[in-house]
This record gives sequence, C-alpha cells and structure tokens, in this order.
Amino acid sequence: MTQQTIINSTHRALGAKMVDFGGWDMPLNYGSQIEEHHTVRRDAGMFDVSHMTVVDLHGARTREFLRRLLANSVDKLKAPGKALYSCMLNERGGVIDDLIVYFLAEDFFRVVVNAATRDKDLVWIEKQARTFDVNVAERADLAMIAVQGPNARARVHSLLSPAVREAAAKIGKFSATEGDGLFIARTGYTGEDGYEIIVSEKDTVALWNKLKDAGVAPAGLGARDTLRLEAGMNLYGQDMDETITPWEAGLAWTVSLEPGRDFIGREALEEQKTNGVKRALVGLVMDEKGVLRHGQRVVTPKGDGEILSGTFSPTLGKAIAFARVPAGATDGIEVDIRGKLVPVRLVKYPFVRDGRSQIDVP
Repeated sequence: MTQQTIINSTHRALGAKMVDFGGWDMPLNYGSQIEEHHTVRRDAGMFDVSHMTVVDLHGARTREFLRRLLANSVDKLKAPGKALYSCMLNERGGVIDDLIVYFLAEDFFRVVVNAATRDKDLVWIEKQARTFDVNVAERADLAMIAVQGPNARARVHSLLSPAVREAAAKIGKFSATEGDGLFIARTGYTGEDGYEIIVSEKDTVALWNKLKDAGVAPAGLGARDTLRLEAGMNLYGQDMDETITPWEAGLAWTVSLEPGRDFIGREALEEQKTNGVKRALVGLVMDEKGVLRHGQRVVTPKGDGEILSGTFSPTLGKAIAFARVPAGATDGIEVDIRGKLVPVRLVKYPFVRDGRSQIDVP
C-alpha cells in the first residue's frame, strides 16, 4: 500500500505530478522540473521529505553504541547540536544505508535514515542496540521540510521568533538548533545552503504554507535528483547498496579507521583496502548532445563499467553522471548509447557548488 505524507493533499492542490517513490506517493514536479531546479540554485525552494524516517536513540551507552554502528566516528560530535554524515555497514562492509546523526545529549542522539530502507534499517538498529541497552524510538509523529537555496535561510528566519532566529543564524553547517516547535538543521541534499526542518506532523501543513507565502517555491523529486547529482551526492539504491563498500562509492572520507574502534564492517574494509580497491566511483561529463542514464555501459581501457546516476544538468547545460569503473581508469572513456560509443570526460565532482560550475566547460 502506497503511503502518504501529511502534505499529500496540499501537493495535489498545487497541481503536483505524483509518483511512487519507495512506496510513498510523492510530488515529481509542480510544472517545470527545470524551473524548480533553477529556483533552488538561484533563490529558495522547498521539498517535502517527510517520507524520511526520524529515529531517536536514548540511553547512557548511546555514544558507545554509535561507535559500533557507524563507519564514521561519532566522537567527532563534541557539542550538542552537531551533526555527522555516515554509512551504516554490514559485516562485509556493504552499505546498509547512509544517514545523518545528531548529537543532542550524551544519552540522546537522533538519526535520520532513508525512506526506502526504513524497515531494514530499524530492524538492524534495534538488533545492534540491544547489547548496549539503547532505546530506539521511531518518531512517526514528526515530519520534515527541506528549504534550500541562497535565500533559503533568510526566508526561514523571517518566520521565526527573534530568539530562535538569532540562534538559527549562528549555527554552522551540519549543526542544529531547536525553538518555536522546530528542529532546524543546517543540512541538505542539493549543494546549496539551507535548512532541513523537523516539525510536529500536526504543524507541518501550516509551516509549508507559511514558507510558500514567504516566497519559498515548492519543488519535487525531479529537481531534487538533478540538484543532488550536480552536488556530487550519492543516492542510496542507485549509487550504493549492501554489495558496495564506501571505498567503491567514493565515500572514503566518511570512514574513520582510528585505532581502538571496532565498528561493524571495519575488518572487511581494512582487508579490501590492503588488497586494493578494484572499482571506483567517478564523475563523467558528456560534451556531445544527449543524456547519460542509469545502466549504460561505460567502456575504458581497463575494462567496462556502468553509469549509476545520470541526468542532464540544468546548471551546466550538459549531461553528467556517476559511474563505477575499474580503478585507475582516467582517459579514453566512452559510453555506449544505443550502440554508439560516445566520448566522455572524467571530472572531479561536485559538478556544481553554490550555484557555480566546478568543471571546465568547453
């Protein structure tokens, strides 16, 4: 059965094109996907991300538990409100999910996991938490709206009380504050500044409408996908899954191999690193006309690979993609598009940062 967020009827009233996304009825766009993309890059847009799952962890040994659960080190979180991006791995080093964890108190951390992986994530987290006597509470009473773009924070600030506005204005990236009934995190999935706001489900529609009245444009999953790929951000289930390690997903920066921390999957990661990682995630750009799409074959002098995420970049005006290719492949790369081998360039991602191209565009 397809699930609906609390904002579903509001999306429909706005004329959104609705699609199934991981079992949720979600807006793809409200008219022009490209216009929504540009609005986020140039002004401020908002996304209903209430399908994502908020999980609160309570207990005296919660930090110890997260040291074991996550590949990144939760000990980097020293001040309440700080956040960390990490992968949660299986024993083979494969990615069960990627998530954000917030440190709120020594006995209280909050994690936000992906919608499509909710069920397996909760089973895995609860299983591992038993050893540490940590209480795992899914917060189905909460919803979330992401407000992104160069003017996003100012638009949100206009709706806050003076004290909360001041607190929000002071937080750095990957930090959060609370007030006015809102959990305001300076995080996002677009490569732009902004907030992801967690709010009581009963107050969500009112917040959405207030943001719209403040000049924040609704945006759908289509723009969210082109924005995140331009920003060089992985999509779970497409760019990584339980058969892919962080080394192979371009997420080495999220793995902390500090001495003395035995996190799940560490032994497998260390073994793979010692033996040499055979595949790498790379960024590709195609200067010829056309679109790079998931599943297309990538041909390199070192062997074949595959397009993982591919799209037309509205910001660059070119096709871009993530591909997994044999390690060390850099030149002479082509993509098989309907039987024709088309040359592509390997580039360092992100492709776009803060609305500006990060690659050479001939």
